[in-house]
Amino acid sequence: MDEMIRPLVKTPIPGENAKKLIALDDQYMMTCTKTSPIAVKNGKGIVLEDLDGNLFYDFTSGVGVCNTGHCHPKVVQAVQNQASKLLHFAGTDYYYEPQSRLLEKIAHLGPGTHAKKVFFTNSGTESVEAAIKLSRFSSKRTEFMAFIGAFHGRTMGSLSLTCSKHVHKKGFAPSMPGVHHVPYAYCYRCPYHLTYPECNIHCADVIEEMYFTKLVDPSDIAAFFVEPIQGEGGYVVPPKEFLIKIKKICEKYGILFVSDEIQSGFGRTGKFFAIEHFDIVPDIITMAKGMGSGLPIGCIQFDAKLDYPYEGAHSNTFGGNPVCCSASLATIDILHQEGLIKNAAEVGKFFNEGLKDLQKKHSIIGDVRGIGLMQGIEIVKDPGSKEKAPGLRNKIIDVAINKGLVTIGCGTNSIRFIPPLVIKKQEVAIALEIIDQSIDEAVKH
Repeated sequence: MDEMIRPLVKTPIPGENAKKLIALDDQYMMTCTKTSPIAVKNGKGIVLEDLDGNLFYDFTSGVGVCNTGHCHPKVVQAVQNQASKLLHFAGTDYYYEPQSRLLEKIAHLGPGTHAKKVFFTNSGTESVEAAIKLSRFSSKRTEFMAFIGAFHGRTMGSLSLTCSKHVHKKGFAPSMPGVHHVPYAYCYRCPYHLTYPECNIHCADVIEEMYFTKLVDPSDIAAFFVEPIQGEGGYVVPPKEFLIKIKKICEKYGILFVSDEIQSGFGRTGKFFAIEHFDIVPDIITMAKGMGSGLPIGCIQFDAKLDYPYEGAHSNTFGGNPVCCSASLATIDILHQEGLIKNAAEVGKFFNEGLKDLQKKHSIIGDVRGIGLMQGIEIVKDPGSKEKAPGLRNKIIDVAINKGLVTIGCGTNSIRFIPPLVIKKQEVAIALEIIDQSIDEAVKH
């Protein structure tokens, strides 16, 4: 059995070597989304080492990407083997084995027994763009629906569906027309000030009762884009009945149901796709992040009957890159053969229980929510008023980093915990200790 490594921080964060790299980065990189001054040298499993020799537990998985852990040896070997044979040959125009094998494998993943097809992309936002185009073309409709709190990407089409922070859209108007946003089932902060389950899922019923009569004719809507668990919006888990009602509304009006699994897919929630927890068969699934264990690859899987009737309607250059496909093939094999999806369910349950124990101790934890190893806590000033505490949330993240735990925020005032699926309960227990200590110190300050 591998010896368990504990976090070890020996220098201030950032250390002297990290400061030099950060200064270089700041000089030349476009202003972006930097969240923490972590300058990483290497990673293995859940452990990161920075340029100053500090060791961290990565509870971000590289923002939902490294589900099999950093540098899993089987992924590394697959990449090395393929890189020595063929680096690129435009899979949308030609043929090679890694792409064809991955097409077959992806087409047989997830819910539904219908025939499915696949299109490869390079990122999550490009997967959403592909789904937008396919939905419009196949339905011959022009409008879309998405949720308040949603994050579907930052390119112009996907950005139009995104609705989690106004900073994402500020300065980029006009966006793609024809997108309508409705409230998500955020039960901790119900937008209708109702209480589950007495509400009878009003937030779903009101779509048909109000939005379809006052805002948009449902016969104009091509697709409804849905995150089964809202990611950037705050790791919000809806009641099962909510998504079931949304799917029934889609079926009633001929609207395509698109499940955005870019963050929640590839075993993250204890099932291959999060939508499987809700017993729903989507028309289209968007994927990326965990698909390649660190290499840039994404895709859409869709009902074969939606496919384009002629060549040239959609394509790209790098989608289905042979090295990325090889990494993805290895990733899928690892998830199944090494029991990582089952581990996500079991360790995720243990983690959720531990966070709920911390909630009993710390009143600033207003809510604990998540499925599998997709867990989040919402930080408030007072559990009664539920007043948001973004500054305190940020302080907790900073303190935790200096204790060797890397996390990342989501929503206005939540922290998300998304460790690699190879994590053990003992490592979660250590992380819970650090979270506990970090909250104590943040509150004192």
